[in-house]
Amino acid sequence: MARAALLLPALFGLGFSAGVALAAEPLDKDEATALLQRIADAARKLNYVGTFVYQHGDQFETSRIGHMMDNGEELEKLESLDGPRREIIRKNDEVLCYWPEAKILRIEKRTARRTFPAVLEDDIPTITQHYLIRKGDSERIAGYESQALVLEPRDRMRYGHKFWTHTATGLLLKARMEDENHNVVEQFSFTQIAIGAGVTRAMVKPTFVARTPEWRLDRIAPEASPTPDSDAVAKSIPPGFRKIMEMHRSKQGTSVTVTHQVYSDGLAAVSVFIEPSSARSRFNEGLTRQGSINIFTTRTGKDQLVTVLGETPAVTVKQIGNTVSSRTE
Repeated sequence: MARAALLLPALFGLGFSAGVALAAEPLDKDEATALLQRIADAARKLNYVGTFVYQHGDQFETSRIGHMMDNGEELEKLESLDGPRREIIRKNDEVLCYWPEAKILRIEKRTARRTFPAVLEDDIPTITQHYLIRKGDSERIAGYESQALVLEPRDRMRYGHKFWTHTATGLLLKARMEDENHNVVEQFSFTQIAIGAGVTRAMVKPTFVARTPEWRLDRIAPEASPTPDSDAVAKSIPPGFRKIMEMHRSKQGTSVTVTHQVYSDGLAAVSVFIEPSSARSRFNEGLTRQGSINIFTTRTGKDQLVTVLGETPAVTVKQIGNTVSSRTE
């Protein structure tokens, strides 16, 4: 699901274990919903601290995450272990992003995009409508026994997934996304993790003290409230996808307004950016791909530039992009 925040996460592997995973009968809706809800609840409610690896293509990123619930507050610290130092501190929906080398602190509200291991959104019943859920193999991940779940798309508009969940708690230990040809698009995996006891509040506190004027403070105001009456709308959304966010921002240094819409099926997220085509001196129309993300750019009849991107098959971003127009058209 397009990453402005720190996306850090897992060891790459081979494709689905088709002989094991697909031999199992699909779970009924109630059992599948209960298992997915357990995964979502575990990521939000449990205390854990660990290191995970994210792989996309031939690139790896290693991160450390600490998460805890304390007196009803959800606290999280996510820090990069490779390359330039980055650190994200979250308290409920308030997010502080530290870039110590540039001495920048950015404060904003959490957006729709979630990070490993909290990859599931709230609309879990929608997932069971558009993916067949099967139990897969059992494996040890980061020293813990896990049960695999295979999420097989029911159509060609979304990618497949495989989750490995901690048998005792339901916490997601490893997650893999595969394209329509069963090639691995991206993978997250814990290499070390402690769950429950031993996680302290100190583990989720920021490392840095951002004092001005040494640090620059960027406070991103919630200038993006839902706007159902926006003029631009995608008139042909693939089944299961719904708009979960819309925001309007001024392009830096200009008076140009960019509309950003996010559509999701509960697993996959697609971002749509709409702006006047005159605001961009150069752009390439058509379909491109950057790593795991398909990007489709086109112009509407009202001379607007539409850019659609998502970790979905190309057909999905093209269908959405080709139908963005004014509500009155």
